[in-house]
Amino acid sequence: MSLHGDAARVLREWTAPDAAQDELRRAYEAHLAAYPDGMWKACAAGHITASAIVVDPVGGRVLLTLHAKLGKWLQTGGHCEPPDTSLAGAALREATEESGIEGLRLLPRPVALDRHRTPCATHLDVQYAALAPPGATEAISDESLDLRWFAFDEVADVADPSVVRLLTRTRALL
Repeated sequence: MSLHGDAARVLREWTAPDAAQDELRRAYEAHLAAYPDGMWKACAAGHITASAIVVDPVGGRVLLTLHAKLGKWLQTGGHCEPPDTSLAGAALREATEESGIEGLRLLPRPVALDRHRTPCATHLDVQYAALAPPGATEAISDESLDLRWFAFDEVADVADPSVVRLLTRTRALL
C-alpha cells in the first residue's frame, strides 16, 4: 500500500473525538481524493504532515521542541518523506529524529488532527502520541533551537493552544 493509501485508510478508520475533529477528518479525506500528491511538500494546495507529542506518563511530562523556523514550542513532526510507508511510521520517524530518543512507542491511532498555515503551505497534520521509554535521554537536532521536558501543567504557559489540546487528548487516552 502506498503512503497516500495508508493515510486515506487511517483517516477513514479513525473515530474522531468530536464533531470539529470529524469535520477535519472529512476535509483531509477530500484533500487526498483531490490531490494524488497531497502527501508531499510539493503539493501547493497543502499537504498531510505527521507529528507526535512525546510524553513520559510516569514522570508527568512532555518533550517539546522549540521549532527553528517558527520559534514556537511544538510537538515533534513534519513532512512525510518518500521512504515513509505509513503515516504512523512517518510520525515515529519524525519524533525519533527530532527528540533523539530511541525506543519511542506510538499509541496505535492518531490522537487529533490540526490544520494550520506555515511558511511553506497549509499543513493537514495527523497527530499521534509517542510514549518515551523509562530513562529516556533527549538529544537536540538541527531542526530545533531547543528541546525541553515540561511538566504537564506547564505546557499551557509555553506552547501554542493546538499543543495544549493535543496534550489534553493524549492524557485522556492514557
